[in-house]
Amino acid sequence: MPRTRTVYRCRECGASSPSWVGRCPSCHEWNTLIEEHEAAAPVDRGRSIAAPIPIGRVDGATHHPTTTGLAELDRVLGGGLVAGSATLLGGEPGIGKSTLALQVAAESARRGTRVLYASAEESNAQVHSRAERLGAIHDDLWLSTEADVPALLGQVDELGPALVVVDSIQTVRAPELSSAAGSVGQVRECASTLVRMAKDANVAVVLVGHVTKDGALAGPRVLEHLVDTVLTFEGDRHHALRLLRASKHRFGSTEELGVFEMTGTGLLPVGDPSKLFLDDRRADVPGSVVVPVLDGYRPLLLEVQALTTASSADHPRRLAHGLDAGRLAMVLAVLAERVRFDVGRRDVHALAVGGVRIAEPAADLAVALAIASSLCDRALPADLVAMGEIGLGGELRQAQQTPRRLAEAARLGFAQAVVPRSAPEAPPGIRVLRASTVGEAVALASLPLP
Repeated sequence: MPRTRTVYRCRECGASSPSWVGRCPSCHEWNTLIEEHEAAAPVDRGRSIAAPIPIGRVDGATHHPTTTGLAELDRVLGGGLVAGSATLLGGEPGIGKSTLALQVAAESARRGTRVLYASAEESNAQVHSRAERLGAIHDDLWLSTEADVPALLGQVDELGPALVVVDSIQTVRAPELSSAAGSVGQVRECASTLVRMAKDANVAVVLVGHVTKDGALAGPRVLEHLVDTVLTFEGDRHHALRLLRASKHRFGSTEELGVFEMTGTGLLPVGDPSKLFLDDRRADVPGSVVVPVLDGYRPLLLEVQALTTASSADHPRRLAHGLDAGRLAMVLAVLAERVRFDVGRRDVHALAVGGVRIAEPAADLAVALAIASSLCDRALPADLVAMGEIGLGGELRQAQQTPRRLAEAARLGFAQAVVPRSAPEAPPGIRVLRASTVGEAVALASLPLP
């Protein structure tokens, strides 16, 4: 009988401790250590089954991607799923992870690939109902509700699928472990077993994972190291737009962005997200300006809005939605001290429209112009975009890959752009208005200075 030992493992980061403590010594989260019983594995120093070979004899053709049938997902994956790879798909509850996973399974089955979709979270009837709504009923799509990993591996051996989807990794369990499904030990052991099966059987495996309250993937940190690709599915559940990113990808770049629209019949790829973001824009309203942002390699045009109102409070409110609150406070301070706008007695609401989040400093100038437009109660020109980072001295600094951003703006009909003076030459179709300071940019945007 193998000896067992008791450890206390953090369910957030996977760090272990020989005794229980209230705060994890690794990630410093409170009350996250749970008790686990581990069996000591025997040490085998015998001959290795997989003999080493010269690297030049390795067949690299086996790692060519196969399309998933979803163009935006293929964009992020660099062409599709690779046989023998393990992909982890994470996201908040209700964001559409199961919908995306089932659509991938259905598209693969439609192309003649045998797929096993293992859902331990839902019954056969529940999955079938969603599949009917998505039009995902195919003879090559097999459904399992098995929660035990050894039994699931037996089904894989029997069916011989080319793609296995496990929804979710937190609901399957290894029966040799006494802990409940979803615990740190169970998630680690199940994921390790499924990843090894993917390599040995040359099967593509997609694992759906939950996230914590902080947005990180639930389970031990080693889970992300085990898989080949980590995808993050995000968006606002009150908006139809969904964004897909890769934070890790062993077969390609992590700089691509996939955009989907959630509809009643599933997720639809969005080929022109900039147009979708701006479809409902009212350009004649003060406080609105468009900023070209860069998400990975993909340029997007997003609308930034600002509204300023008189405040009788001792400390006026500064509310940022989809924007960094710290940078909003900095922009307001620069407008007050360097341009002399009276913002000290006004509430300021700033918004990135569409349920997206803009984190890059290139949006500073757009936020400043939107606030100035609202203060002056004068709309900016409808064909104007603005971008640039603002320094504490009021100076403007250029954004990276400015020509690519401006080319996207020109494609959608914008004719002029306010940019830092040091910005490179613009592509054909758009005129640049160069400014060294925020005050100059306000004047170039046809707004009166205080």
